[in-house]
Amino acid sequence: MNLKLILIAIALPLLAVVITFATTGLFTPLPVRGSHDVLSQADRIHFTGAVGPESLAFDSSGGGPYTGVADGRILKWDGGDWVEFAVTASKREKCSQPFNPAMENVCGRPLGLRFHAKTGDLYIADAYLGLHVVGPNGGVASPLVTEVQGQPLRFTNDMDIDEDQDVIYFTDTSMAFYRRQFIPSILTQDKTGKLMKYNISSKEVTVLLRGLAFANGVALSEDRSFLLVAETTTCRILRFWLRGPGAGKHETFAELPGFPDNVRRNSIGEFWVALHSKTGLISKWAVSYSWFGNTLLKLPLTFKQLHYLLVGGKPHAVAVKLSNEGDVLRILEDTEGKTLKFISEVEEKNGKLWIGSVLMPYIGIYTL
Repeated sequence: MNLKLILIAIALPLLAVVITFATTGLFTPLPVRGSHDVLSQADRIHFTGAVGPESLAFDSSGGGPYTGVADGRILKWDGGDWVEFAVTASKREKCSQPFNPAMENVCGRPLGLRFHAKTGDLYIADAYLGLHVVGPNGGVASPLVTEVQGQPLRFTNDMDIDEDQDVIYFTDTSMAFYRRQFIPSILTQDKTGKLMKYNISSKEVTVLLRGLAFANGVALSEDRSFLLVAETTTCRILRFWLRGPGAGKHETFAELPGFPDNVRRNSIGEFWVALHSKTGLISKWAVSYSWFGNTLLKLPLTFKQLHYLLVGGKPHAVAVKLSNEGDVLRILEDTEGKTLKFISEVEEKNGKLWIGSVLMPYIGIYTL
């Protein structure tokens, strides 16, 4: 008998035992050492008929936040309600459901958002439709990049803007999986993600890094000498040097206790990283042993069940603040997921953390 089949035959009953224990909470990730379990004290701003505010952005006058939701719209908080600001897909006749992954390629799925401080334009990383831009008055966004070197962008994720150089740095998470397939992308240890640069004036795209394992959040350093990119599957942040003797090279900037999503710089040059979840025993096995992750995918498990196993069963929230050198400065948690869970971005503004989630129907606000 084929050795691989033998291993799978042995693994299946073992996995059944593991899954049984997982449902009892035995493999639930523990609190991170030195963390502060305070995010349950956050306030929430809920949505009506919308879910998944993945990224948050404020305009140059401090208005907002603006956020993209799962039905393809970009909404703006006007202080009392959420109002529609922009869309990435012009034809939206079938886009009325708040959450319908099967229609994301038609309706669009805005992820990373950034305002250009000089022009007031809002740039949008749409997972399915590519890099877009819309003017300060909103409306239907215009596409800028939909393919690179003849290959369509499959999972456009996040970006940051260097206004002085007039360039955008952005990620394409995978060349093999769409956004709605993010769990198989992790479990198969897919390494087809890219980090790229888009020149706004010349409209040229340059690939800076290839072979990334779930390329995700992007953030420029305060002095613009380096760029951070989250590599979700490996639970680490990479630093790509833009200037200096190491220009063009990259290295590990920080290793994290969970799966990083977006990275955002604060006003004094530190970085907040949102963790979708901490890593538990099952997720550590899955990202360490390809046979284990592939075997999980072969089991008759639903998306929710696979997600449950990866996050350790108990929804929770973790935000990590890093120094300009990659040192951990602070870790904030909601270990029980009482108020926040599955967070995707942390934006620090005026003494508060504005917190998004790619899955939840609200944003969080935590006062520092």
